[in-house]
Formats: sequence, C-alpha cells, structure tokens
Amino acid sequence: MLLIKNGRVLDPAGKTDAALDVLLDDGRISKVGADLSDHSAEIFDARGLIVAPGFIDLHCHLREPGQEMSETIETGTRAAARGGFTAVCCMPNTQPVNDNASVTRSIVDRAAASGSVRVWPIGAASLGSKGEALAEIAAMKDAGIVAVSDDGKPIATARLMRQVMDYCDALSLPVIDHCEDASLFAGGAMREGPHSLRLGLPGIPAQSESICVGRDVEVAAMTGARLHIAHMSTRGSLDYVRWAKNQGLRVTCEVTPHHFTLIDEDVRYDTRYKMNPPLASRSDREALIEGLVDGSVDAIATDHAPHHAASKDVEFDRAPFGITGFETALALGLAALVHPGKLSLMRLVELFTTGPARVLGIERKIAAGESGDLTIFSADHEWTFRASESPSKSHNTPFDGRAFRGAPMATIVAGRVVFRR
Repeated sequence: MLLIKNGRVLDPAGKTDAALDVLLDDGRISKVGADLSDHSAEIFDARGLIVAPGFIDLHCHLREPGQEMSETIETGTRAAARGGFTAVCCMPNTQPVNDNASVTRSIVDRAAASGSVRVWPIGAASLGSKGEALAEIAAMKDAGIVAVSDDGKPIATARLMRQVMDYCDALSLPVIDHCEDASLFAGGAMREGPHSLRLGLPGIPAQSESICVGRDVEVAAMTGARLHIAHMSTRGSLDYVRWAKNQGLRVTCEVTPHHFTLIDEDVRYDTRYKMNPPLASRSDREALIEGLVDGSVDAIATDHAPHHAASKDVEFDRAPFGITGFETALALGLAALVHPGKLSLMRLVELFTTGPARVLGIERKIAAGESGDLTIFSADHEWTFRASESPSKSHNTPFDGRAFRGAPMATIVAGRVVFRR
C-alpha cells in the first residue's frame, strides 16, 4: 500500500482542487480524503506538490520492433515515466508495420515484460500503411490496439478514409490522422514563408495540413465516426476542427509542446529543429494557444520521435523529421501556458489526462476504485534538461540545456512508483 499525504489534488473529471490524501492498494485507488492514515502503508509526502491523474500521451514512437537503434520499449517508457506519463500510445510505423495482430501482441508482450509505464498500441489503418487496403483492424483490436492511424503519412484517399471510419465506428475505435497533402508537402523541409526563403530551405505550405484536415472532417460528417487530428499546427486546421465541433461531429485534436512553444523563426541549420508538421508561423502558434485556452484543443501529445544521432547528423533537408518529447512536455506547458497566465493549472492537467482519455473513450479520475495511476509534479521546481542524462536512446531535441521551472516529481503506475525525482 502507498499513502500519498499532504498533496494538492487536481482532478478535472471531479472538478477537485483540494488538499487531500490518496491511498493506493493492490494497484488501485482505495480512498481519497483528508487526513487519511494507514500504519501498514508506505508514506509519500507530497507537501507542496500537485497530485494529478496519470498523464496519457496519445502520440509517440517507441520504434520497436525494427528500429531499436533509435529507441526501444524499455528505454522509451523509462523516458516517458520521467516525463510524468503513466500511459503512452505508440504509433504503428515500426518495421514491420503494426498492421496485424501478431505485431500488436509482440508490442503488448514486450511492454508487459520491460515497460516502465502502460503501452497502448495504435494499429495501422491500411496494410503496411501503404494506403491501398484495410489492415487487420478487428484482430488488432482483440490483441490490444486503442486506435488506428497510418501516422507518418496521411490515410491516402477520401475513399479509404471512409472505409476506415465505417469499419472503426462499428468497433468503437477512433481514427487518428496525420494530415498532409502529399502533393503540396513533397520535398519540403520546413514551413513555407519568409524565414524558409531566408534560409534557402524548401518550404511546406500551411495548407498542406489544413486541406487534409478539411477532407477528413467532411468524411467524418458522412460517417459519424470518431476522428482525431494528430499534431495539429495551423490556424486553418483549428478552424475546421471548431466547425466540426459546432456541428456536433465527434472530432478531436491534439497539439504538441513544440508547436505551442517554437515557431518557424526559431529554425536554424540544426536538424533538431526539423519536425513534421514543421514549426509554424507566429500567427499559427497564437491560434493554437487560443485553442488550448478555449477548449477547442482536446489534448497535449508529445509526438516523441527519437532518431539515432547519425541519421540526424546530415544536411537539414536530408535529415528525418522528428524530435524527442517525453521529458520536456510538462515543463514546456508550464513555461509557455501556465506561468505567463494564459492557462490554469487545472486546464493544463486536463490536457494531459481527462482530455486524451476522452479521445480514447475511457475515464481518468482520482476516485476510489480507479486505477492507481498518478502523476505528482511541482509547478516551481527549478531544473535543467540535459539530453545526455535521458534514458532515451536518442537525444534529438532543441530543448537540450534549457532551464525550466516545474517538473514531474513522481510517476505512479498501478500503485507502484516507477519514477521519483
């Protein structure tokens, strides 16, 4: 048993913001209340800290199977635990692609054997993510997937998207899409605009994303299925999502910490700034922050995308897209949103907990009988992120060496402390 004492419990689902104790027993929450005591329990003193439901990351890449040089389930989930995440959803663009129950089961089994946090696989929407035929979605659901996506590329056509949505609606699975128009995106390295011209790098127009979001929203209107827009980065995309929500469609979206923190003007000839979607304009970033504030955005997701150092140590336009993100996500949310007064702590916690849970169709709250997954963090702890100290196998992040105020202090999964700062 574990008794968390003296913490400030922030629970968006129960609208709770109070000094309460939480008793964990047999992997679940046993009691929540003031001045709890249990002489047989280990005591965790959370004085001055915030006790939140366990953080969920809707979007990450653990690279296993097939790309273990960049990351493994073991190393990735250790980094996730340091970031305060109790559950992570790993995308299917592995080698082989997670498009069948055998690969899904191997991920689930590997996570059970060596993972520090819960791993919830996302299955491919199409076979090999090639955009030609449906993957084995029903069999993968039985094996443990929580959604489908061809992440790394969009679901290829509106026709295929309709088939995927119809199929997944019957299975109560959300469809997650990486939105880009391939004909506009092709050959680009960063967001198209004055800064890409100054750097002499091929640009990707913002409309590459928003055109695809518009297509997906229209197909969602046809099917009534659950659609989730991954790593949204533009004002135009947000406008489509707002319209969909106003129409009562089951459309949700996520934003990454790097997209609400950095902009295209921050890009330099340093491949740690190369990501997909690319860093957007100042105007787009302000729109994303507005969406985080007003509730149009449902979740913050990391898009943790580790790459082996050698693959990033090339010319900018030849390097793969992606940065790591687990360990800096909360601190960036505090720095960019909470400390400047743009967002309340309760709303930030919602974006990491109940928001992503709703996308998956589950609940996340601090109450008796719920799973013993908790994230304990400080809004004021001062620290410096050193990528070399990360348990991740990859260090491709533009935030290496950045000083922060606020950090995860402990991550608890099924009543067990898997990380403590």
